[in-house]
Amino acid sequence: MENTQMETSLINRIQEGLIEKKTNLEQWREETTQDLKEVCLCSTEEAVLDEHLHVIDDSLQKLEDGILGVCQVCDGTVDDELLLMDYTAAVCLSHFSDKELRELESELELSQAVQRSLLPQRIPSISGFETAAFSRPAQIVSGDYFDFLQFKDGTHGLVVADVSGHGVSAGMVMTGLQMAFHTLASENSSPSAVLERINHIYLHNVNFSNFVTIFFAILDPQTKVLSYANAGHNPPLIYRPSANLDTWLKPTGAAVGLMEYFNVRPESFQLLAGDILLLYTDGVTEALNPQRDEQFGYKRLADIVRQKEALPAEEITNSIRQALIEFTQGNLLEDDITLVVSKVV
Repeated sequence: MENTQMETSLINRIQEGLIEKKTNLEQWREETTQDLKEVCLCSTEEAVLDEHLHVIDDSLQKLEDGILGVCQVCDGTVDDELLLMDYTAAVCLSHFSDKELRELESELELSQAVQRSLLPQRIPSISGFETAAFSRPAQIVSGDYFDFLQFKDGTHGLVVADVSGHGVSAGMVMTGLQMAFHTLASENSSPSAVLERINHIYLHNVNFSNFVTIFFAILDPQTKVLSYANAGHNPPLIYRPSANLDTWLKPTGAAVGLMEYFNVRPESFQLLAGDILLLYTDGVTEALNPQRDEQFGYKRLADIVRQKEALPAEEITNSIRQALIEFTQGNLLEDDITLVVSKVV
């Protein structure tokens, strides 16, 4: 059926984006192990994914019926830019309040910046901490993202994220995340609040057809308190040598872009002298041996940190990289890998 409310090029763009997103989600559900699903969904039932797929199907049906983008108030046409950012939008801009317009303007600017941004990454000097990082893409463009943010109150932000899939499309999403964090995160924003904003921007955006796992923490060098939220990301490790204790920072919410009603719980952890914080992506733990019958795994990763706990952060990072090479016997890794090690000195 021909849609008289929107131009064909816009209809095609939205339709292609929705179909790609639906395909990616269904493929992920079919091919992903139950353990990884529980991490990404934060042990939530898969019904929340069905709900998100239902919204996509409903939007595709509205496209077929020629009613997607029709204002529910005046039967006019929802602005193209708004519809691309949120394909569920059903009210045109003329009916927005001044406050809603200001918020929308901010999100439209961010949504556009998300697609074109690429800011340099650097390892910060954090008082009382020693930090090292390594990232290597499986293809030319990485779907992994890690970053450091420094706030005016002296605290530091630590981010590690992983987009579903890899290659150019995943890399585009990761490129955008950097701008999103640098724009949204501040000393006044909790990690959970930042992730909720990012999910809102990504969830119904036609330009983003993947979901993203994100661990975001704010580290206070004075108190050594790590405040964090984990949106479906592999649990970072904190190893405490003084007690020979492993603590895994498990997900406190589902991955960004998977649920219609996103809620990620804030948590905190008191670091002590000697503690080692390890952030990583699943390309590390899911690396396969040459026989393809065993993964590198969490235990092997924790054992290396335990064995090398006396070394500087850079050498711990190098030890993990070397262990990966030995485990895979030098075979090319199939997924992007990222490591961030921060040690309380």
